[in-house]
Amino acid sequence: MRFAHAALIGMLAFAAPVVANAQAERWWGDIKALADDSMRGRNTGSPEHKKAADYIAAAFKAAGLKPAGVGGYIQPVAFVVRTLDESKSSLAIVRGGKEQKLMLGEDATFTYRAQLAPKVDATIVFAGYGLDLPEFGHDDLSKLDLKGKVVAFIAGAPKGIPGPVLSHSRNAAWKTFQAKGAVGMITFSAARAPDSTFVRAARNRGAPTMALAEHALDPQGGNTLSVQVNGARAEALLFAGAPVRFADLSTKADSGLPLPTFELSVHIRSTAKLTDTPIVSQNVVGLLPGTDPKLKDEYVVLTAHLDHVGVGRPENGDSIFNGAMDNASGTALLMDVARVMKEQGTKLKRSVLFTAVTGEEKGLLGSRYFAAHPTVPVKQIAADLNTDMFLPIIPFTKLMVNGLEESDLADDARRAGAAAGVEVITDPEPEENRFVRSDQYSFILRGIPALSLKVGFGRDTPEHKAVLDFRANRYHHVGDDLKQHVDMQAAAGFQRAYIALVTEVANRATRPAYLKDSFFKRFEK
Repeated sequence: MRFAHAALIGMLAFAAPVVANAQAERWWGDIKALADDSMRGRNTGSPEHKKAADYIAAAFKAAGLKPAGVGGYIQPVAFVVRTLDESKSSLAIVRGGKEQKLMLGEDATFTYRAQLAPKVDATIVFAGYGLDLPEFGHDDLSKLDLKGKVVAFIAGAPKGIPGPVLSHSRNAAWKTFQAKGAVGMITFSAARAPDSTFVRAARNRGAPTMALAEHALDPQGGNTLSVQVNGARAEALLFAGAPVRFADLSTKADSGLPLPTFELSVHIRSTAKLTDTPIVSQNVVGLLPGTDPKLKDEYVVLTAHLDHVGVGRPENGDSIFNGAMDNASGTALLMDVARVMKEQGTKLKRSVLFTAVTGEEKGLLGSRYFAAHPTVPVKQIAADLNTDMFLPIIPFTKLMVNGLEESDLADDARRAGAAAGVEVITDPEPEENRFVRSDQYSFILRGIPALSLKVGFGRDTPEHKAVLDFRANRYHHVGDDLKQHVDMQAAAGFQRAYIALVTEVANRATRPAYLKDSFFKRFEK
C-alpha cells in the first residue's frame, strides 16, 4: 500500500506539470492569434480590433459562458477620434499688453484629450503641485481664486503622500480645478534642459487622441485649455517678474518641499482647431452564473484589456506593435480560465463576468464605460480582479498584488497564493503607482474593491532586471511580439494562482470591502 501510494503521488506529480504545460500551450495559442501581424496591433476601433473581439466572444461561447448583455457577448462603445490642426491653432503669452507667440513643439504643446475651446484668453495662477489633499497636510488651492483662470502647476510631488493617492489626484486634477471655477490648466516639469517629459510629448503631438463619445464620462469634460509647457523654458515664458524664480521653485520641487502659490503677471491666449471623428469599438463580456441562491446575484468582474496601440513608427523595418504581453496575455488568460472552469465543472457561489475591455491604451476608456454601464446592476458588482501584462517571462515564485493594502481582498489573495505555493507580495516598485494605472481604476472610482495581478519579483534581483529590460526594449515597442522569451511554467503557475483567487473571492461568505484607513474607501456607495 505504501509503495502504491508513493507511486500514485509520483504519477500525479508527473502529470500536473504536463497538464499545466498543455494549458499554457493553449494560452499561448490564443496569444498567437491575437498578436499575429494580421491583427495589426488591435488598435481601438480598428477592423482588426473587431476581429479580435469576435475571436474572444467565440471563445467565451465555446467555454459555456452566457451572453451578458442585450447585444450578446459584445458591448459596443462609442468613441471620438480627435485631431488638432496645428496650422490653424496657436498659443501666446501676454505680458504688459504685449503678445509673445509660443512655438508649438518647442515652447509648448496642446493636450487635446479635452474638447478644447476654439479660443481662450485667461489669467494664469501658479498652484504649486496643484494638489488638494488636506488630509495629508497638503493644500495648494484653498488660498487661490481660480474662477475663470488657468491653473499652472509643477507635475512633481511633495513628501508624505502615498503613490496611489498621488496618482489618483493627478488623474482627478482637472475636475478638482473645475469645481473651483478654473477654465483650463498648464503643466510642466521642474526646470531641466532638456525637459525629457516635454520632448516625448512634443515628438508625439501630431498623433490623434481618443475620448468617449459620452461627455458625462469624460474626465476632461469642460476643460477649455490644456497645455504642456517645456520646463526648460518656463522661467522665460511664465515666471519672468514672478514673486519667486522658477529655478528656486524647481529646486524645492526636486526635494519634495512645499511650494508657494500666487497669481502670475501674464495671461494666455489660445486658438485650437479640433476635429472629432466618431468610431465604435468593443468590450466583450461573458457570464458564468453563480450557484448560491443568496450570492448568485453578486458579481465578480474579471478584466483584461484586448486593445493595443496598432501600427506606428517603424523600428528596424517593423511597424506593427503586436502587444503579445500587453495585453494579449491577459485576454488569453480570461479565455483559458473559462475553458478550464468548464472542463472541471467549476461551480462558484457568486456569478463571474469575464470582461475583455477596449481602449485601455487610450486612457482606460473601455473599462470606464463598462463601469458606468455594466451589463449587470453596478451595486451588485462585488469586486474586480484585473490582469494587465502579467509578464510570465521570469519564474513564478511570487504573486504581485496591486491593492494589497487597500481592501480585505488581500486575505483572499494570500489564501490563493498559499494554495498555489507562491509568496504574495505588494508592488516592489511603489513609485510606479500601478494600483490606479490600469482598468481596475475604473472600478475603484465606483467604490468597487479591486486588485491587479502580475508575476512578482524582488527588487534589484535578476528577475527585476529581466522585467526592466522588457520595459526598456519591448513595452510599447515592436519587440512585444511572438518571438520573445516566455516561461510556460510561469504562465501555467500564474493561471493556477489566478483561478484560486477567483474561487476564493466568488465563494467568500462576506462581500469584499475597503479597509477603514484606505483612501479609496471614500468612493464606496
